[in-house]
This record gives sequence, structure tokens and C-alpha cells, in this order.
Amino acid sequence: MCCLFILSFLCFWLFWAGHTSFRTASGNVIEGTVFINGTVAIAKTDDNFICATLDWWPPDKCDYGTCSWGRASLLNLDLGNPILLKAVKAFSPLKVRMGGTLQDKVVYESEGINEPCTPFVKNNSVLFGFSEGCLTMRRWEELNIFFRRAGAVVTFGLNALRGRIIQSDGSAMGAWDSSNAESLMRYTVNKGYKIYGWELGNELSGNGVGARIGADQYASDVDRLQTIVQNIYKGFKIKPLIIAPGGFFDANWFKEFIDKTPKSLQVVTHHIYNLGPGVEDHLIDKILDPSFLNSGSQPFSGLQSILRSSATSAVAWVGEAGGAYNSGHNLVTNAFVFSFWYLDQLGMASIYGTKTYCRQTLIGGNYGLLNTNTFVPNPDYYSALLWHRLMGSNVLSTSLSGTTKIRAYAHCSKQSQGTTLLLINLDGNTTARVQVTISRENLAGNGALVVQQEQQNQSKRFAKISQDTKTNGKMRWEYHLTARDGDLHSQTMLLNGEILAVNSSGDFPPLEPIYVSETAPIIVAPFSIVFAEIPSSVLPACAQV
Repeated sequence: MCCLFILSFLCFWLFWAGHTSFRTASGNVIEGTVFINGTVAIAKTDDNFICATLDWWPPDKCDYGTCSWGRASLLNLDLGNPILLKAVKAFSPLKVRMGGTLQDKVVYESEGINEPCTPFVKNNSVLFGFSEGCLTMRRWEELNIFFRRAGAVVTFGLNALRGRIIQSDGSAMGAWDSSNAESLMRYTVNKGYKIYGWELGNELSGNGVGARIGADQYASDVDRLQTIVQNIYKGFKIKPLIIAPGGFFDANWFKEFIDKTPKSLQVVTHHIYNLGPGVEDHLIDKILDPSFLNSGSQPFSGLQSILRSSATSAVAWVGEAGGAYNSGHNLVTNAFVFSFWYLDQLGMASIYGTKTYCRQTLIGGNYGLLNTNTFVPNPDYYSALLWHRLMGSNVLSTSLSGTTKIRAYAHCSKQSQGTTLLLINLDGNTTARVQVTISRENLAGNGALVVQQEQQNQSKRFAKISQDTKTNGKMRWEYHLTARDGDLHSQTMLLNGEILAVNSSGDFPPLEPIYVSETAPIIVAPFSIVFAEIPSSVLPACAQV
């Protein structure tokens, strides 16, 4: 035990020494305090909050002269790649959303379809720039076998445009022809494949992208989908979720749609691409701007308000979020800097009661968690995995004084009874020394923390680290994420100074913390991210089920 403590102290000293010299070079050090309200959780996410998407785009999907999709489509992805399997398995489980723009042009091979089952063909004169494509049942089997091996929880996006006529203004007229989707669902049940949810349509709500469906008709189609699922899964104790509309948040459209589906809809999905097009020159400026990041709360708060005022029991998911549309931007949305945006989005979405957040993509485009060609993880993969392992489902109210450049979020811990804090430093020239103050009504008697009253506000009670805690060696577990050579465009992430990389056998690196005394401030280096788990801070909010 003594050796372990000495080793932990040495690791911390080396880490501290490295950051001390770095701080001297950058020049600025600020003091800040994070306040965490541990009395009650302000929101609750799903345990498997992290989700990633797989899309339909073929290799010749190109944006701004760059073709970034390779063989990452649901139709051609190499499901035998060992890194892919290990990447999904590491989450145990990872939610995977199968869907995207071309889902509304997919035909499912079945006995009732008397046409050749052919892939998408590029055609700039038709909707979405591609012909209809076909999902063979052989490929459907391969996908489901892979997901079963990987332990994934999967949802599937159905073609919502089938049977409709697209007008010149983009309006999709007529009711949904559900026959082909119904055939796929029956085949899936007969094969014993498990689908967590069936989602209807992609980006057809509000003004739509390429095409749009009115809220009243969409609600009617969702009612139809619910009836089909109830019939096909009759006798199943647990039935798949009904998910829709998978589009950009439009308050009026979403309110009408939700009000008209109070019993048929279980999940309301919306998409996030608030950074603009991937060709945008100022993506990093936006990512590092606290005011811009704050503006990202609008769809979350808007949807939360609608759900609270409606008779529905449906919950909110982010069904697709790539930040920058049209496949992202190479060396930005697949580089270290994007973890600032991504983790901030996860934190913000959680505060507003979002249950699941699906990242575009697991692989494919310039925003994949995995490299499209090599399958090795990009930095955001490790950010997602750390969130999944450390941040529990109960969300805590968190604020930070001293700077606007530090983003702070806290949850009850997933792997202990304590608290996990996420700190994101958007400042490239300033190191932050952050003290943690946790409020609750009564911590006395648990032997770990004592209650002190803050002089500025006599009505509030705060937990501070006691002298007993200090002498007993209570430790905090810290995970410091930085870019290699400090380069925000780097696709290599360091954890506590060590490069995160897959080895020659395709094995993923362990994500090990450093151990720091709870009495020490959290040192947040310039342009870095810190997860800090405080296992001894057992709070009332974290005892809630």
C-alpha cells in the first residue's frame, strides 16, 4: 500500500512538473472555483448516452472537391476489420444509429420487389444526387451478426419517402407506403435480430433537406409505424422504440408533431450541425468561442420546453450530430480541437435532459470517431469512451467562477459513488488552477467530508475537504487530454502525457488516470481537457435511482 502511494505521488509530481514548465512558457495562470450542487440531479441521461452513426453514403459522395467516405457505407463497410469490432465492443454497449440522408432512397430486398437489388448510383439530376439503392438481405444479416458480436444497441432509419410524390418546392405529398418497411421488419423478427428502435425518415421535418413532410402527415405516418410494430412484435415483452423525425429543430413544426403523437412516439430526434458547412474557414474560431458554444443550447432548451408542456411521454435524443455539415472538415472535425465542441455538446445536451447523443459518424466522412481508411481512433473516439466510462446518468448543476474560457460539467460517477467533473480549457495561453466546491445539505458523519458555511451566503452550505481527509490520503482520479505537440489539428491525443494509439495487434490502450490529492487544485493546461473523478464525494443526488 505504501509503495502504491509513493508511486501515485511520483506520477503526480512528474505531471505537475511538466505542466509547471509549460505554464511558465505560456505565462498566464488563473484561479477558478467550480461549484457543484450535489443535493439533487437536474437531469438524467440514458446509461448508454453515447451513440454513433453509420451512414449510407457511397465512395463517390464528394463535397467541395473532396471524397471522404471511402468504404464506410452500411453497404460496403469492412465488418471483418478487428479494430472496428474492438472499437464498438469497448463501450459495452455502444448505441449505433443506422441512417442518414440516403435512407429515404433505400429499398429493402424482399419477395415483393421485382427489381434488381443494386447499389446507389451517382446522378446529380435526382434528389440527394443518387439513385435509389438496395439493401440485400445478405448484407442485412452481416450487419446484424456484427452488431450482435460487438454487443451494440442498434436503431434503424426507415425510408419515409416511399410512395410519396416530391413536388418542385420539395413538398412530399401523399401517405407513407409502409409495405417494404413492414417486410424488412418481419424478416428481422423471423431471423431473431434485435432492433432497439425503428426511426422514420431523415431530415424531412420543418423546411426539410431536399424534401419535407408536413407535421400532420408525419404524425399520421408515425401512428401507422406504431401499429405495424405492435402487430409484428406482438407477444414480445419489450418492443422496439418508435423514433422520429430525425430533423433540424423547428419549434412550431416539432410542437405540432409531438402534440399529435402523444401515444405513438417514444423518442423525438433532432440533428445538430450548428458550425455550418464543412468548407467554412472559421470553424476553429467558433469552437473556441464560449458565446458561440452557449448559443448551442437553443435547440436543447426549446425541445425540452415542448416536451414538458405536451401530453407525450417521449424523450429527446440527438439523432445525428457532426457539427459541420457536408462531411465535416479534414483536420478539424476529425482532430483534437473537435473534442472541445463534442464534449461541450455532450455536457450541454445532458443538462437539458437529452437521453442519447448520436455522433455523426462512427466511421465515414471527415467527422468519424474512427479513421475512414485505417479504422484507428481519432481523438473524439477516446473523448467519447472516457465520457461513457466516467460520466454517470445523473446530471449535476455546475458553475465556474474566474473565467469564461473554462467549460465545466459534472455528473455522478459511473464507476464509483462519487462525482466526475469535466473541464475544458478553450484558452491556449492560460493555465487554470481550479478548486472544487460541492454543496449539499448534510455531509457530516460520512467521515470523508465536513460541512462549512460560505460567508458570502449564509443560506448555502458547502462541502470542503477536511483535515482528516488530507491525512488519510483521499485521492482524485484525473484524466488530462492534450494534443500532440500542442497542435489543435493533430489527430493524435495524449492522455496524461502518453500517446493514445492502437498497438500492432490492434489492441486499444488502457485509459489510466493519475492520482492527485483531493486537496490540490485541478490543473487545467492551455487547450486541454480534464476529467476528474472524486470517488469520496458521495452526494444525495447520486443516491437517486
